[in-house]
Amino acid sequence: MHATTFDIDSLLSAQQADFDIMHLTRELEELPQREVIISCRQKRAAMESKLEQIEEVERNVRKKRTRVTDEDASLEKKEHGVQAAIDAAAGDYRNVEARTKELNGIFKRRGALAEELATIDAERDKVAALKAQATRAMQDIDAAEEEATETFKREGSRLKASIAEAQRKREELLGSITDELSSAYRETSERMGTVVLGKLEDGRCGVCRAGIDPGRLIEVRAQAPVTFCPICHRLMIVG
Repeated sequence: MHATTFDIDSLLSAQQADFDIMHLTRELEELPQREVIISCRQKRAAMESKLEQIEEVERNVRKKRTRVTDEDASLEKKEHGVQAAIDAAAGDYRNVEARTKELNGIFKRRGALAEELATIDAERDKVAALKAQATRAMQDIDAAEEEATETFKREGSRLKASIAEAQRKREELLGSITDELSSAYRETSERMGTVVLGKLEDGRCGVCRAGIDPGRLIEVRAQAPVTFCPICHRLMIVG
């Protein structure tokens, strides 16, 4: 194919732009913040599950405490009633003795309830500490994800802008050469997806490094300055 020095320089620059696009795209896809964000979301899901379990325990503790305090309040009321009955029956020994036994039973039960309540309160404090710890961990996860997201957006925007600029430059370069060369480059790029353009070096393609037999080599040189490698079919500069 016919090509001027300008055309060849433009092709080489277009290929460099393609390399830049490829590298920048890979860098965008491999931004470390992406993994941080995924990790944070996985940790949040696990922590949310843990918080649900803690809150379930918290509800059960609250129910146990309500049961104990309600029973104690009922016994306290009963205690006052029995004490009032004892005071009213001061001269009735048998009545006082029976009421006193009942009162002692109430005292005993309220003592047991007080011990149970202390155990429940200790459990409640433990659950509250676990919930506070999990809540702080959730806040740390949220902060880490927010920071990673902001960095990802900032770095992503920068890389996307660089990719767009490289793509603009590529199109400008390919638009500055002949339609034949531009079409050949674009078609080869779509077909190969990687390196599009090589150079003839010591009778070999500079990309696939395959040796070209003497007969074909004569044909290749006759098609200078730009042709296709007869082995890998990439565009090849013949100098």
